[in-house]
Amino acid sequence: MSEHAFNVDGIGSWTTEIEFPVEKERTIAYAEATNDPISQHLDGTYAPPVFAVVPALTDMADHTMSVVPDELVFRILHGEQDFRFHRAIVPGETLHVRSKVLGIHGKSTGVVVTTIGETRDAAGELVNEQYFSGFFKGGVWPHEAGTLAPAHSFDESLRNRAADFMVEQQFDKDQTFRYAEPAGDPMPIHLDDEFARQMGLPGIIIHGLCTMAFTSHAVLSQVAVDDPTRLKRLAVRFSKPARPEQTMTTSIWHTGETEGRQIYAFESASNEGAALIKDGIAEIA
Repeated sequence: MSEHAFNVDGIGSWTTEIEFPVEKERTIAYAEATNDPISQHLDGTYAPPVFAVVPALTDMADHTMSVVPDELVFRILHGEQDFRFHRAIVPGETLHVRSKVLGIHGKSTGVVVTTIGETRDAAGELVNEQYFSGFFKGGVWPHEAGTLAPAHSFDESLRNRAADFMVEQQFDKDQTFRYAEPAGDPMPIHLDDEFARQMGLPGIIIHGLCTMAFTSHAVLSQVAVDDPTRLKRLAVRFSKPARPEQTMTTSIWHTGETEGRQIYAFESASNEGAALIKDGIAEIA
């Protein structure tokens, strides 16, 4: 198989900053679309934490694709996502977003492109940062350029004791249809069963970031339900896609404290035994 041509010159350059007005109705719709039980999200006091992807999604996706050869753009899989929250997004404010590609790394089965998104408020203060790792399945590029996202691995020794919390959640039959509009993610693998099957999937799959949103309130409901703004980091590796009407169980272990933050490791599995989320980490101030 011949080598693909990735654009290494695109590494390290920030995009032109864009503005994103945060509408209260949209943050509430996002909370409702992810079955979020936290009152401060449902009443629009704060945007849910994973809503942080919405202002940055188009810019990050476009910039990621700018370094990828045309023949691979539809082979993208969302590999990992890592949010760093400096503060919660407040409905009504206008955010300023930019992104840059950090690195391109060839693997045995494809190529990983790592992009960072940066969101600031009107005063120029950081609101959040997020690392997006896109895996281009079947890409051939036996090289490395730039850097990967920060690591967040699961300590296998945790399996020697029971999880501190286990949270069971169910995806609704219409979950993807409710999620697509407030998230700004209308990809047909989430909305068109026939198209999803043509792509080699078993049918419509849940958006990965919707699944991640479920894990955010699985953790928050156990350790910070009264103040969701205490969540300062949320990182996951997407293992397999969830399906509508599946049940997901998230197992959560408290692993200690670092720099005044409580650290929790977690992983999520479907009722059919498939690992949906691996290498999960949450940091609570």
